[in-house]
Amino acid sequence: MTCESPSSITTDDFEACFNLIANSSANAYAASSIGWSPIKKRKEMKLPDLRYLLLTDSTALVQGFLSFMLTYEDGHEVIYCYEIHLSPPVQRRGLGIYLMGLMEDVGKRAGVEKSMLTVFVENQAARNFYEKLGYSEDEYSPQPRKMRHGTVKMPTYVILSKSMQEWTTDHEGCDDG
Repeated sequence: MTCESPSSITTDDFEACFNLIANSSANAYAASSIGWSPIKKRKEMKLPDLRYLLLTDSTALVQGFLSFMLTYEDGHEVIYCYEIHLSPPVQRRGLGIYLMGLMEDVGKRAGVEKSMLTVFVENQAARNFYEKLGYSEDEYSPQPRKMRHGTVKMPTYVILSKSMQEWTTDHEGCDDG
């Protein structure tokens, strides 16, 4: 596993990460209020403060990754998980838990208040995964909106968070790029 920044990640690894997102989530993005735009996703993936934890196989091909950023959300110092994707052959082996743990350790070492992420409402498997890790709906998650004619528009995504205030760890993080 390696930790990369947008300036240090190789073009092949960047494209592998993008393809993991496109293959597993483009349809969910397209169906959501966020929408799917490959150009916008690539631009987001190049944000200078973003970091990538890359999982590679024995041939150095990316099999999964987690991208994150230390940032501020609604006035709180947080570590935000932008994406986590694993190729099907390496799913359900504990690697997602491992990647989330490494990211959380970075946040704890940096002294942030909480870890945050966005998940599509329809992605129940991911929501269950995050809930098992202690995440719950954040106070800033979008709420249903009542429209003029009485119809209620439900959000297509939720924001989950987890407090980072108490911790002990043995992981080494990726806290400086």
